[in-house]
Amino acid sequence: MDFRGHGNTVTPNEHDLSASTLARDVGNVITALYGDENVPPIIMVGHSMGGAIAIHAAVQFLVPSLAGLIVIDVVEGTAMEALQGMQSFLRGRPKQFRSLEYAIEWAVKSGQIRNLESARVSMVGQLKRCSQECQTVSDQVPSCSASEAIAEEDEELENPKDASSPTQQQEEVSASTSVPYTWRVDLSKSETYWKGWFEGMSNLFLSCAVPKMLLIAGVDRLDKDLIVGQMQGKFWMQVLPQCGHCVHEDQPQKVADILASFLVRNKLAEAADEFVRPSPAC
Repeated sequence: MDFRGHGNTVTPNEHDLSASTLARDVGNVITALYGDENVPPIIMVGHSMGGAIAIHAAVQFLVPSLAGLIVIDVVEGTAMEALQGMQSFLRGRPKQFRSLEYAIEWAVKSGQIRNLESARVSMVGQLKRCSQECQTVSDQVPSCSASEAIAEEDEELENPKDASSPTQQQEEVSASTSVPYTWRVDLSKSETYWKGWFEGMSNLFLSCAVPKMLLIAGVDRLDKDLIVGQMQGKFWMQVLPQCGHCVHEDQPQKVADILASFLVRNKLAEAADEFVRPSPAC
């Protein structure tokens, strides 16, 4: 689902991004979909901040039929450390893009997403037309091929991991020039809520009384509480190396296989005859 202030969701107050408000939104969406009775078993899956909100919704019992919890690449210790440099990161990325293709190019060449096809799907939901405050661009995915969408530069970028490096002079044009796309949500204005998303998250995750899995890009992301909890068998952990923060976008097929294995392992689904469980990784 798109949180308030994200993607195609429009609410009267898009600036209230507190953990409690977003968690209530999750519960309200489920109630709107299914009502209060005969709600099917639900497995919540969340990435980064979305994973943190899934945990908050779970511990507040806002999803009564919750059957499983999967969080992707979000760990309290790592997240809290990263917050110290978040404003600097946000200032370093382009504020505007002249086209969807330039935005997709930036996402891939900066290393934010390592899968071109994923970037062509996910980036459009993060943008809006500058001229229309609430209009998002989910229905405006470019139909051109990947080779047409991303024009290769003649020279290698000096620093491909720098969020502001790819064709930045082309993307950050002067205020007098019309630039059609900007970010859907101004994350810098949500700083007051950042700490509330992640603080205490590891223990909250461990306290959830449902089958749960942590999917991360590297074991170096684990904090002490999660290391102890994993050794005690309190959750299932899977590691997908050679991925960036957007694990599910960089390796969508492997993530799908792992999620399917989690469902089968916990008897939340039956395996198809041809299904082969991925090898455990920890």
